[in-house]
Amino acid sequence: MREPTTVVASDYSDYFQSYSVVGLLAVVGVLFVAVAFGAGRLLRPVVPTPEKLLTYECGVDPVGEGWAHTQVRYYVYAFLYVIFAVDSIFLFPWATIFAAPGYGATTLVEMFIFLGFLAVGLLYAYKKGVLTWT
Repeated sequence: MREPTTVVASDYSDYFQSYSVVGLLAVVGVLFVAVAFGAGRLLRPVVPTPEKLLTYECGVDPVGEGWAHTQVRYYVYAFLYVIFAVDSIFLFPWATIFAAPGYGATTLVEMFIFLGFLAVGLLYAYKKGVLTWT
C-alpha cells in the first residue's frame, strides 16, 4: 500500500506567493491608469464654446446627416481575409508536425478535412458573387 502524502503548509505559501506578485502588479496597473485619467480630468481646461461643441470634419462645416452608408461587401472582404489568415496560421504548425515521425497519416487526413471546410466556404462565396469586383 502507498503511504498517504502530506501537504506541507510551506508548499501552499510558495504557490500563493507567486500569484500574489501577479495580483499586486494588476492592482498597480489599474491604479496607474486610474491616477492618469483622474489627473487628466483635473488638470485639463474646461472652456466649452459653440465651436468646440460642433462635429469636426476636416475643417469643413458638417452638412447633412451624420450617418454614412457603407456597402456590406467591404465587410465580406474583411471576413474572407480573416478566413485565409486563420488558414495560414493553422497550416504552418501542421507542416512542422507533419514532418515529425509518427504523425503522417492522421495529420494529413485532419488537414484535408480542414482545407475541405475552407474550400466549401470559398465555393459558397464564389457562388454568391462575393469575389467579383464590381
